[in-house]
Amino acid sequence: MLIFIALALGVGGYFAAQMTMLVKPAGPTLVVIAPGTATQGIARQLEAAGVIRSALMFRLLARLRGDTQELQSGEYSFTEAATLSQLMQRLRHGDVLLHRLTIPEGLRNDEVFFLLASQTQTPLLLWQKTFQKILGERKIDGEGEGRLLPETYTYRLPLDAHAVLLDMLKAQHALMQTLLPAWQEEQGLRIVASIVEKETAVDAERPLVAAVIRNRLERRMALQMDPTVIYGLWHEDGRFSGNLHKGDLQRDTPWSSYTRKGLPPTPICNPGAASLRAAASPADVAYLYFVADGSGGHAFAATLEEHNANVRRWMKIERKR
Repeated sequence: MLIFIALALGVGGYFAAQMTMLVKPAGPTLVVIAPGTATQGIARQLEAAGVIRSALMFRLLARLRGDTQELQSGEYSFTEAATLSQLMQRLRHGDVLLHRLTIPEGLRNDEVFFLLASQTQTPLLLWQKTFQKILGERKIDGEGEGRLLPETYTYRLPLDAHAVLLDMLKAQHALMQTLLPAWQEEQGLRIVASIVEKETAVDAERPLVAAVIRNRLERRMALQMDPTVIYGLWHEDGRFSGNLHKGDLQRDTPWSSYTRKGLPPTPICNPGAASLRAAASPADVAYLYFVADGSGGHAFAATLEEHNANVRRWMKIERKR
């Protein structure tokens, strides 16, 4: 009996020592735990990485604490010495590394996918196919151009492309819900905002450009805005040379606002929040025209005479350069 008690105490002491023993990795160590990995697999990964000394003890502790179903996947960074209990706590809470993705305003969907692929070192096809899947799941017609909100997002490894793209789509949808009372039709807001985004990078000008679009539409005037032509050329030909020529302005595509009146059939880029807000609340001005002012901004005009004077002023500045 005494031998049994002594043996039990010895095993218990050994187990307690293992639970409280500090183990420090040889250096900064990253471990990526895939979703669905069983406790046994997690234990083997941690042991192989030198984060723990015994996979068996890790599994025993997880079972004793009832944590076998609560350990979270993700990318963990181990640098400091820790006990098994402390490691278990981190895995339960999902204390994982978060990576940042910044999507600038004004990119087409294909450019967003290329940026995501390069930033995450994943195949471009992954993003293209995943987005098409999301469009189908949410019953969104067409190519879904202009539905991703440019912003900085965080993601965790292993990368879930579906979750990343869905976050971008939902972020725009949430913003749109705050703007919709000002507009009857959601897609129209996206289209106007996308044109605003491509026409100016000056925040103070966005409501003015939106006003020009509104005013020209109300007068049934062609918008005559170059970015719509450029998008049409890219969509039809798969490329754009970088320079607009007179023949380009005369070429008819569904997106050309020179050959067709009204809005293009789809957005021409993914507009940022500032452009979406400007499209929802255009400035209360009578402007119908604008042209570059030579300083990075634009000169706006309500009459053709004023506009022509602004054009001459801009051409004079350009000749001096």
